[in-house]
Amino acid sequence: MVITMTPMTISQQTTKENEKISKIIDRVLRQVFGEEATRLIYRYLENRYAVKRNEIADKIDLFARGLEEFLRTGAYVVERKILEDIYSSYGLLRRLELERIRDSDFASQVKLLMRKA
Repeated sequence: MVITMTPMTISQQTTKENEKISKIIDRVLRQVFGEEATRLIYRYLENRYAVKRNEIADKIDLFARGLEEFLRTGAYVVERKILEDIYSSYGLLRRLELERIRDSDFASQVKLLMRKA
């Protein structure tokens, strides 16, 4: 019996990357806020911005806007932690990358990372 493996299509790759990003964001939110508060954040994002938990990577701009509106200045710290975890999961040196794109906002940096993956 011969087993042939076909390479992933671009859409499968994108879906896999989106799931990876969404899981990292979920993990960070739960670490920082716990279960209850994380559910509250998701409910807020879904009601106010129509962003469901599994759509975060696809709608990263809306997620960032909603998180910033919900947490105000506290969003910056959470976004940095999310970026650190994403960089780490891709094996990238965060400091070097962040220095190059320091003026970019959170959503732009996540998009850049997803393109590099």
